[in-house]
Amino acid sequence: MMNGEPPRAPRWMAEAGSAVRRAALPGLKAAARREMSPVLHLRRSQESAARLGRTATSPGARLPEGFAVLRVQRSRTSDGRDGYRLHGWCGPLKVACAPGPTRLIAPGVSLGNLRRGDGEFPSEVLRAVLHWSDNQPALAHWVNRARARYGADLRLIIWDDTGYELPWELFRLPNEPEIGLPGGLLGALVAVARWTTVYDVDHDLPRETGAFQGGVLAYLHRDMEHDHSALKPYVPRPHKELTPFLRDLDVSGDRTALVYMGCHGEYGHTVTRLLLGGRTWAEFNGEKMHLLRRDHSLVCLNACHSGRFVDNGAQGEEALRGFAELFLRKGAGGCIVTAGAIGDPEARAMVHRLVREVTTRSGQPLTEKLRAFRAEAVEEFGGLAVIPSVRNDDGQVDAVGQKRVLRLLYAFMFHYYGHPLTTLRLAGHDEGRSIGG
Repeated sequence: MMNGEPPRAPRWMAEAGSAVRRAALPGLKAAARREMSPVLHLRRSQESAARLGRTATSPGARLPEGFAVLRVQRSRTSDGRDGYRLHGWCGPLKVACAPGPTRLIAPGVSLGNLRRGDGEFPSEVLRAVLHWSDNQPALAHWVNRARARYGADLRLIIWDDTGYELPWELFRLPNEPEIGLPGGLLGALVAVARWTTVYDVDHDLPRETGAFQGGVLAYLHRDMEHDHSALKPYVPRPHKELTPFLRDLDVSGDRTALVYMGCHGEYGHTVTRLLLGGRTWAEFNGEKMHLLRRDHSLVCLNACHSGRFVDNGAQGEEALRGFAELFLRKGAGGCIVTAGAIGDPEARAMVHRLVREVTTRSGQPLTEKLRAFRAEAVEEFGGLAVIPSVRNDDGQVDAVGQKRVLRLLYAFMFHYYGHPLTTLRLAGHDEGRSIGG
């Protein structure tokens, strides 16, 4: 989670008491293999000609049936405000939306707002996300047409290079009874994978694989020892110190399917403020990580803010940097990361459930496991028709209701970067047996 300091719970929580090797997507390999240069722009205007056209249109021509891509890019409105444009394709189904007035930077919908002490109330964040969703009718209709066409076989790749922390998994889809589609939250209805541009100058991109298979390499901070019970069938003795763990990332041993880190993470608005296990982004960036290059393992970062990106203009480049991009560039086949702070006991229980979900039923794609995990959280919440109010009639914060909403948001805070069909099959330490459903 956040850091080694004692947690500062907001008053409403105190009152409550204890009451995802870069899997190169079909046809996306060439688009993502772009060398660093001083003119690598995050803001691409509609007039930026042929290169944008190639980036946005060529991948779709090579996608398998039932795959959809939503490309999200920074852009400016006609009056100069920062926003984003959408371009989606799924077979013959297309959608294109220009920036603004409802596609502007939206800091109020970021799950990073769920901070201890000075964060927003969970119910207000959820209401903000639903309001943001309802302002995107063209996008919602495109997704629903794809759902109607492909049903449970639909696989959605969200390639978002904005850094605006838009909560796509929480995007609300409306009911469309005329085509027999129920509404709900996107990440609970559709198998969703995320993607980001991987900046690469010194090696070719790894080839696509269909499965992560092998053992587990794990680092668990002393505050995260509860994760060990979920990982115990695969790793009897996880690393308790980061230096030997990183050393093992450079050692040629048995094939490794999963690299797991359970530790604290911190976020700031510059790359020097990104911390994982107490070490900076730059320190991780200096590691070779030969194991990832060889095995293209899945990296799972159970750490606060591990999925957040920063604009690295302070170091003279127009590029988004974060731990997901770093591990994918080092060779990981996929990454599971978190979009904000997940530091209270209920969040840790949620992580424990997620680890068990991801590491069992080995024949099922990771995206489908995550979809089912989120759908279960929605069912436990009881639907979105009635969202708890911030305060009760007596003027006191509805601490119990806020905790209910928080549990729901936690389930959508885990993002997977990688191929939508990739599976995970782990080898248990008992006689090297393979464990899976």
